[in-house]
Amino acid sequence: MNLIAKVFDRSVMTVFTTVVVMLAGVMSYFQLGQLEDPEFTVKAAMVATLYPGATPEEVELEVTDIIERAVQQMPELKEVESYSSAGVSMVKVIIKPQVRSEELPQVWDQLRKRVSDAERGLPPGAGPAQVFDDFGDVFGFFFAIRADGFTYADLERHADDIKMELSVVPGVAKVELWGVQTQTVYLDVSEARLSQLGLSLLDVNATLARQNTVVEAGALDLQTMRMRFEVTGEFASPDEIGELVIRGRTIDGRDEGRLIRLRDVATVERGYLTPARDMMRFNGMPAIGVAVSNRPGVNIVSLGREIDARLAVISAGLPIGIEIDRVSWQSDLVDSAISDFMKSLALAVGIVLVVLCFAMGLRPAIVVGLTGLLMVIIATFVVMNLINEDLHRMSLGALIVAMGMMVDNAIVVADGVLTRMQRGMARVPAAIEAASQPSIPLLGATVVGVMAFYPIASSTENAGEYTQALFSIAGISLLISWLFAVTISPLMCVAMLPAPKANAGDPFAGRFYRSFRALLVLALRLRFVVLAIFVGALALSLVSFRWVDQLFFPAADRSQFMVDVWLPEGTRIETTSGAVREIEQYVEVLDGVTGVSTFIGRGPPRFYLPVEPESPNSSYAQVIVNTTSLRAVDAILGPLQRWADEQFPEAQVIARKYGLGPFESWPVQAMISGPAFADLSTLRALGERAEGVLRSSPNAMAVRTNWRERTPRIVAEFDQANARWTGVQRTDVASALRRAHDGTIVGLYREDDKLLPIVLRSDRRDREQIARNLDILQVRPLVSNRSVPLAQVTSGLPVEWRDPVIYRFNRKRSIIAQGVPVGLTTDLFDDVRAGVEAIELPPGHSLMWKGEHRSSRDAQMSLIPGVIPAFIVMALVVVGLFNNYRQPLIILCIVPFALIGVVTGLLVTRQPFGFVALLGAMSLAGMMVKNAIVLLDEVNALRKQGQSEHDAVVNAAVARLRPVLLAAATTVLGVIPLLADVFWASLAVVIMFGLAIGSVITMFLVPVLYAIFYRVRPTAG
Repeated sequence: MNLIAKVFDRSVMTVFTTVVVMLAGVMSYFQLGQLEDPEFTVKAAMVATLYPGATPEEVELEVTDIIERAVQQMPELKEVESYSSAGVSMVKVIIKPQVRSEELPQVWDQLRKRVSDAERGLPPGAGPAQVFDDFGDVFGFFFAIRADGFTYADLERHADDIKMELSVVPGVAKVELWGVQTQTVYLDVSEARLSQLGLSLLDVNATLARQNTVVEAGALDLQTMRMRFEVTGEFASPDEIGELVIRGRTIDGRDEGRLIRLRDVATVERGYLTPARDMMRFNGMPAIGVAVSNRPGVNIVSLGREIDARLAVISAGLPIGIEIDRVSWQSDLVDSAISDFMKSLALAVGIVLVVLCFAMGLRPAIVVGLTGLLMVIIATFVVMNLINEDLHRMSLGALIVAMGMMVDNAIVVADGVLTRMQRGMARVPAAIEAASQPSIPLLGATVVGVMAFYPIASSTENAGEYTQALFSIAGISLLISWLFAVTISPLMCVAMLPAPKANAGDPFAGRFYRSFRALLVLALRLRFVVLAIFVGALALSLVSFRWVDQLFFPAADRSQFMVDVWLPEGTRIETTSGAVREIEQYVEVLDGVTGVSTFIGRGPPRFYLPVEPESPNSSYAQVIVNTTSLRAVDAILGPLQRWADEQFPEAQVIARKYGLGPFESWPVQAMISGPAFADLSTLRALGERAEGVLRSSPNAMAVRTNWRERTPRIVAEFDQANARWTGVQRTDVASALRRAHDGTIVGLYREDDKLLPIVLRSDRRDREQIARNLDILQVRPLVSNRSVPLAQVTSGLPVEWRDPVIYRFNRKRSIIAQGVPVGLTTDLFDDVRAGVEAIELPPGHSLMWKGEHRSSRDAQMSLIPGVIPAFIVMALVVVGLFNNYRQPLIILCIVPFALIGVVTGLLVTRQPFGFVALLGAMSLAGMMVKNAIVLLDEVNALRKQGQSEHDAVVNAAVARLRPVLLAAATTVLGVIPLLADVFWASLAVVIMFGLAIGSVITMFLVPVLYAIFYRVRPTAG
């Protein structure tokens, strides 16, 4: 090959260029971004619309349906889900995976426009509809601020200061506070005093409205300038609200001229909103969470150091008693993960070098190790820096996975040089011929190996986006390995390989080669028997695959776990808080626990990309437990789950690890959908039947439907006839009920940059009496100073049990029976599938499996579109290399036999087969194809030298035995460090067993198939 000859002609330039690339690679390594896991885009947004006072049915019909109709017109829409609950509509918009991440901002703009247009059709009192498109923002730095001996107001003030300080750190995108209680000014009005003084609620509301608004006073034109007027008088403190003057009138309407202050009829108190919307604790103490997100492309480790330095300065200035505790710190996780992976990479390189040293000798091992591994990896860092690819679990894992194929090219060249030198050729001609002869087949085989990863790159699902670096990094490193193998390797072979011993003789005359030759000759004679044995082994593997465990993505190896707690729907947040406190107290004293963070009322911010936070719900809480190690997590989870099941039989408590890759909170989900407005009772009955099937499985826990339990409601049956005579309206009844409990917002108190709601409610004595007997509640028309008992304007106050939420999927009413597996998801799914699918559905109803089953299926199906172009490219390359059809067909035939080693390995090690193992199987196919290409190319080369077909097949197999086995050994042993990583373990097993057995299969089956396809006659002897 002319290129290789020019390399020797311009060796100085080649070496100089290589040195420059190596220096650039070292510099690039320190410039690469660092992440724990690759980012994937959450292609979803939420549209939230308030409709106070509306029932779930009213919300669904009058708000949700209108929003869904607008969203449905978007061409980018994949599916739409919605939850309609009392007073709130939540519509989740999921975009097609084919939409690229950079197109999403434009998509969200279109969504906002359509939602804005749809708002015109909303009923009075509903809206505005808010679009939240930061659904997938990750707050990788999350810590809690707690105070001992300070008021909550002090804690909040310091949290605000810290937020301001961190928001200016370079690389920080957003800083948000979590769990901050809403400060409120309560105006507790005495109904009796209002009546006694002849005042109406309108008097109170009007007085507040007049005083506490921002007013425009105009401006004064002077001779040369214009000066604005400002009118002061805003409230300086909540106490001033009580000093507001209300002009009172007597019952007969005569004005006595008395001035009555607001404090004469009400008490003014500053406090916090009750009931709280959410709350946070750390180690049992009230806390405020501070969540920090990074800008795209920022080095997380460097940003972590910046934040650490800023927090150190902040902490030094905090009063004693205020503490900062980490909940999750991404830079530490990334630093640890990158460090562990670099150790694994170094160990893998070391293992490969040792294997090469024993098999080829020290100097050849150094040549192969440098040009086939170290230099390739360093050069790959240069390209990664150019294409903005970060260091993370997938990119570093790709380097380890591709390592065997990387070194394969250099092994073939170095082995060829050694063999030719042993046969008496001079160094330079031997090096040029050893690199030139297999260069095109090696390039073709490398392209085939790269294309084996292409379906991953073409996948548009989250799982594909998560693993996409496998294709890019493996492809880059393999192409670089080929380039170095045919340029740098022969140069180093000339410089470093020892001179062959005199009269070295035939390099393939050793006992090992003779034994292999004899076995191969026997196999060619018994070719159909050998083929039958291999086919039988393949059939046995296919049958045995049913006993291989299935797992979409494994659990993460974080020294942290979460406990989800669901109490019965409608539970007060105070009750939920009390129940979760028991879990905190149980966990805090366990060995290995370093911190317990509790989030009540809704999930924590998304600090870990795969986990989607739970929506607000007073009956929900999550406990995040930090421990010293993964071993501590394993020791705690089982006993904790058993204790919680016994302690809280009425609740659903799920203690579990975090997941890797796309994560499903409810792995098994059976969704039953009806028509657009299907009967709710029918749907619930069907959902409960599916729920019963799930409960019957011993592999299920925390089984429920996503509608959850029906909740009680007190229905005030408004009596139109009686109310007409008293002048009471329906809104007056609603206001009286709200005033007697939660209160009504009647204004805002301005304090610096905060707006505190002023809440009007009945005084404590009235609220306590009304809580005991609702009938005595006094209903007062807004403009009247008279009131009537609630019983007089209602015909009854029955308690009704209703569905708390209406769920719709693609605009159809639906219900999901969902559960969490005790062990593997596939075990639970297999247990319940037949039973759920046997449920007889009414006309117009359908069943759909969601959860992990759907995610896994979609992820695997998303690989199929990429398989077709990958196969076409592979076929073109192979046919182009051999210029015939039989040899490519031979290569195609051996690929399925890789399953023999794959199934054997998974069964022996009890590793599950999932998406990651599937990726390993795809790369394994590329490795086997590459070995077959190199072997058949040698056969063709020997045929051109005049050897018979039989001799060419046997001699080619003998000549390629050492390179193939060496490449297999280096790959198999090189992925050993991945066995310790829960994410990569199954892939490592697939490659180790698949390639070990597959290489043996290749060395025998390719010659056997060649003999069958070409009808090769065995020779005597």
